[in-house]
Amino acid sequence: MKELFCDRDYTRVGFCQSILEQEGIKTLVRNQDLVGMMTEVPIPAFFPALCVLNDEDYDRALELLRAHLQPDENPSDADWHCPKCEEDVPATFDSCWACQTPKPEAGTVR
Repeated sequence: MKELFCDRDYTRVGFCQSILEQEGIKTLVRNQDLVGMMTEVPIPAFFPALCVLNDEDYDRALELLRAHLQPDENPSDADWHCPKCEEDVPATFDSCWACQTPKPEAGTVR
């Protein structure tokens, strides 16, 4: 048994577990029963930890998790700068919150 992923947030560990289980990789979550007993002082040794049961699955499991956990590098997901009023605008906005200028097309220079 090898540990793959450890996080204070049990939902992230559960998400990773579901990815691997869908691919037929058997897993185990250590410390899952300690989640409700966490104190204000974070102690990583007690965080939920996702492990693969078969050591032979470790490399494949790691590859699958990396593909799902890496941030999307799509520039359309980045915050943008309004070309008209110079305001910084969240990526989820299709137009500037201050002056309603439409979001520039991808690849447009500031």
